[in-house]
Amino acid sequence: MKKYFQFDALGTNYRREIIGGLTTFLAMAYILVVNPITLTLADIPDLPDALRMDYGAVFVATALSAAIGSIIMGLLGRYPLALAPGLGLNAFFAYTVVLGSGTPWQHALGAVFISSMFFLILTLTGLREKLINAIPIELKHAVGAGIGLFITFIGLQTSGIIVNNDATLVGIGDLSEPNTLLSIFGILVTVILMVRGVRGGVFYGMIISIIVGMVFGLIDTPTKVVDKVPSLEPTFGAVFSSFSDPSFYTTAMLGIVLTFLFVDFFDNAGTLVAVANQAGFVKNNKLPRAGQALLADSIASVTGSILGTSTVTSYVESSAGVAAGARTGFASLITAACFLLSLFFFPLLQVVTSAVTAPALIIVGVLMVSSLGKIDWTKFEVAVPAFLTMIIMPLSYSIATGIAVGFIFYPITMIVSGRAKEINPIMYLFFIIFILYFIFK
Repeated sequence: MKKYFQFDALGTNYRREIIGGLTTFLAMAYILVVNPITLTLADIPDLPDALRMDYGAVFVATALSAAIGSIIMGLLGRYPLALAPGLGLNAFFAYTVVLGSGTPWQHALGAVFISSMFFLILTLTGLREKLINAIPIELKHAVGAGIGLFITFIGLQTSGIIVNNDATLVGIGDLSEPNTLLSIFGILVTVILMVRGVRGGVFYGMIISIIVGMVFGLIDTPTKVVDKVPSLEPTFGAVFSSFSDPSFYTTAMLGIVLTFLFVDFFDNAGTLVAVANQAGFVKNNKLPRAGQALLADSIASVTGSILGTSTVTSYVESSAGVAAGARTGFASLITAACFLLSLFFFPLLQVVTSAVTAPALIIVGVLMVSSLGKIDWTKFEVAVPAFLTMIIMPLSYSIATGIAVGFIFYPITMIVSGRAKEINPIMYLFFIIFILYFIFK
C-alpha cells in the first residue's frame, strides 16, 4: 500500500493520510444534509409530488456517489481529492431545471447522465487532459488563489461574520451571535495550532470547536448513534425512464445538458488544478495522472445520475485535507470510507455544523492564496487576466465565471503586448466558447 501510493517519495505516512482524509470528510460532510434538502426542494411548500424527490433516497445517493467517486480518485488518480454532488450544480438542477421550468426530476437526471457520458468520452480520448494542460501556469495559479478567496468568502458567510447588506451588498454581521462566536473561536484555535506547526491543525481545530459547541449548548449532542439506512429504490435507475419520454427531447433540454457540461468541466478543472498546486503536484505546467483523475470525476457523475443525484465533481474542501497533511490517494479512500459509514451514522453528522466547518474553509483559503506569489505581477498582460480570474470567483459566486472572464482577457492582453506566439491555440478556443457562454447565458 505504501509503495503504491508512494508514501516515501511524497514524505507522508498513514497517520497524516488518515488525518487528512478525516479532515476532508468533516469539511464536506455538510453535503450529506445540504444536497438532499436542495434536490428535494424541502424549502418549497405545496410542491407537486412529480417534482419532489425522495429525501432518504437522495441522501443515500449522495453518500454512495461521493464514496464511489472518492474511491476511484484514490485508486486511479492517487490524489487526495474527494468527490461529491457539486454545490451550485445541485441548485441549478433543483431551482432552475425542476422548479423553474417544471421539468420532472427524472428528466433532470437524464440531462446529468448525458453530460456525464459526454465527459467520459472526452476523458477516454484524452481531450480533457489536453485542455487542462493548455491553460498557462499563471492562470492556473490565479485559479487556485481565486478558489481560495471563494471558499474563504463562503466560510465568512456561513459563520455569520459577513452578511448581506442592502446598501453595500455585504457587511459585518452580529459578532455577538453565539454560533458566530463559535466560528471565531474555531478560527483562533486553528490559527494558533497552524502557527505552532501542529500537523492536522485544521482537523483538530474542528474537533475542539465541536466539543466547545456541545459544552455551551450550541451543538446538539446526538440522541442516537446508528439509524436505519433509507431505501434507494425511489431514485435508483429513474434516469432511464426519461429516455423513453418524447417530451425529454427538446431544445430547452439541450441547453440544460450544455450548462451541466460547461459548469462541471471548469469547476472540476479549477478544483483539480488548485488542490494539485497546493500539494505541489504540478510540474512543468502539467499535472501527472490528470487523465485518471478526470476519469474518476466522469465515472462518478454517471454513477451519481443512476443512483439519483445531480452532477458529482471534485471538492475544493479537499484542500483542507491537504493542509492537514494528505498527499496521496489513500486519504481519498479514508474519506470514501467515512461517506460509507455515514449511511449508518447519520445522527452523528448533526454535530458538523456550518459554525464548525467555516473556520476550516477560511484557514484553507489563506493557504491557497499563497499561489499568488508565483505570478509575475510586473507583466501587466499577465496580471490583468490573473487578477480578474481571482476576484470574479467570489464576487460572482462562481468558479466557472471567474475562469471565463480571465480566459477571455488572456489572449487579448497577450496579443496586444506582442506575445501572441506564446498562446496555446486551445486558449483561442476557450476565448470563443466563453464569449458565446456570456452571450447566450
